[in-house]
Amino acid sequence: MIPRAIGLALAQAFDPAFRSVLLRGLGLTLLLLLAFYLALVFGLGWLLPDTVTLPWLGEVGFLDDLAIGAALIGLTVASVFLMIPVASAFTGMFLEEIAGAVEAQHYPGLPPAPGPGMVETLVDSLQFLAVLLLANLLALVVYFASTLLAPVIFWLVNGYLLGREYFQLVAMRRLGKAGASRLRRRHAMTVWLAGTLMAIPLTIPIMNLIVPVLGVAAFTHIYHALARDAGPAR
Repeated sequence: MIPRAIGLALAQAFDPAFRSVLLRGLGLTLLLLLAFYLALVFGLGWLLPDTVTLPWLGEVGFLDDLAIGAALIGLTVASVFLMIPVASAFTGMFLEEIAGAVEAQHYPGLPPAPGPGMVETLVDSLQFLAVLLLANLLALVVYFASTLLAPVIFWLVNGYLLGREYFQLVAMRRLGKAGASRLRRRHAMTVWLAGTLMAIPLTIPIMNLIVPVLGVAAFTHIYHALARDAGPAR
């Protein structure tokens, strides 16, 4: 089921709806990172004094620039790990377009999905963004402490988070929040495995940029396969 879902998602990769969501998700991600950079530069510039008087050296005026430079380097390194989770969260905001395109092509007989409201989807996506950022920031410590295991930890952490959130959002379109949670818990290992398989390409440059979009498409197929086994399609 999972390989078939991923294969169908890849086959639809050039769908105009997928391309539109990809561009918007990347745009929002870059804007967020730029906002962090600007906030860091102006924040540290405001907090740090222009000059500092040091013993034996007297008045020194470059320490604020040094601190800002070090902070920017740290943020750049962190953004390598955080850009993809952030892009994944933003993609969730446009999930309806991806899932709708998948269903239009592969499940044309289904009635329209009631779906959650725009506000509920936005709130869920922002909560997902907060959880992803926190989990990956905490995991950064583990990445640097266990160099050899860092990729595996990255795959497992993000695989769990991506699988849980994307399946939940896709299923909510037709089952509501409670029904989606029940189906997800019933197939928790399948959802985690699928999420982990989709998290692995996140470590591959270029490929990692389209994984969030393809992940939503694949989870749409996975949802329909599991829902079909559970009862009539909705």
